[in-house]
Amino acid sequence: MTVDFEDYFPSMMERYGARGLLTELCNGFRLLMDGERVRITFESLKMKSVGLGLSDLKDEEIVCMLDLDGDGALDQLEFCILMFRLSPSLFILCSMRHATIMVLSKMSW
Repeated sequence: MTVDFEDYFPSMMERYGARGLLTELCNGFRLLMDGERVRITFESLKMKSVGLGLSDLKDEEIVCMLDLDGDGALDQLEFCILMFRLSPSLFILCSMRHATIMVLSKMSW
């Protein structure tokens, strides 16, 4: 199955700003997390993926998404990092802004 992906993060960043986008990412994390572990686990993502229309995800695909640091679950920071990595446009935009800030901070005014 092929899933078409439309990257909404750049338009969300434009509309809500950085703080608003991070707030929305945190809301998304809370939607998917296991309430007891305060992490997104294989079980919580598998269970909630059905309600999000992602029931065709294979177990291996879910495991790959949850294993950034080897613990088999995503905390809030890992989730936000993953979301930025999945948004090529936003990643490039943030990288360009960071590079601009670094250059400006090294200039003597």
